Amino acid sequence: MEDFRLAFSKAKLEISKVIVGYEEIIEQVLIALFSGGHILLEGLPGLGKTLMVKTLADTLDLSFSRIQFTPDLMPSDIIGTNIMGQDRSFHFQPGPIFAQIILADEINRATPKTQSALLEAMQEHSVTVSGNLHRLKEPFFVMATQNPIEMEGTYPLPEAQLDRFFFKLKLDFPGRQELVNIIDRTTNPIIPRAERILDGETIEAKKLEVREVPVATPVKDYAVRLILATHPNSEYSTSFVKRYVRYGASPRGVQALILGAKVKALIEGRFNVSFSDIRYVAKPALRHRIILNFEGEAEGMDTDELIDNIIEEIPELENEPIKP
Repeated sequence: MEDFRLAFSKAKLEISKVIVGYEEIIEQVLIALFSGGHILLEGLPGLGKTLMVKTLADTLDLSFSRIQFTPDLMPSDIIGTNIMGQDRSFHFQPGPIFAQIILADEINRATPKTQSALLEAMQEHSVTVSGNLHRLKEPFFVMATQNPIEMEGTYPLPEAQLDRFFFKLKLDFPGRQELVNIIDRTTNPIIPRAERILDGETIEAKKLEVREVPVATPVKDYAVRLILATHPNSEYSTSFVKRYVRYGASPRGVQALILGAKVKALIEGRFNVSFSDIRYVAKPALRHRIILNFEGEAEGMDTDELIDNIIEEIPELENEPIKP
């Protein structure tokens, strides 16, 4: 556990040398990395979304690739294609998806057909071209960014692809002191840079350690009831959910809750998952998996408010707990 905490804290410290503020966001990005999931970053222009991904790549001894999503981007531009060589035989030319850290910049600018090219890669860690399966090198980590206010010329991500992101993280505008720190770090002659401190083998080993963290049956039951409470037809749903939600979180949501909570327990110095760990990862794990109905969208309901309401109303312990 101490080795895990040390590796986690070193990675967080290196990223924090470059990224001002956003300590919680950085922590949650690393939680997703050690859980084996992918990240969707949402924020206004200029908040450092792209810089955060590039800085993460700088701290890891992994191959890095940036894909700038545009309306004319084709699936073959991402996964690659077969080309004819000088010997008149076809050879597979890998696309930028064949890296270990992928920056999918402004992912909602590409068409749904191109967005779907990421689905197999994110879920199966492989791509299929002309019937041939090509495995991606582990660890494979996708961080996608999107701008919430530029709606013209964008294509909202379909629910099936949103569900494949482990966390959705929102970057808020920096405060007064943070803006001063940004000036100091970016306008001086010496610009801070992150050093590489982890490699792929270490990350893969830590991912296995995460899965060994035990979860007590009541904690599992609490995570399950939180997921069920996001469904309007469930016996656990709140009045807010019944009124504003069309579809709730999928089983991937409860997997994200448990795996994220396991990492949180390790970095907090505990060998088992607590109820508070589940609550800590609830918003990033569920906010993009709750689909609002027409009334919820019309009233501008925020899924974070729904998750707060669910956490407030769902007790930690049930009168009739599930059996182990």
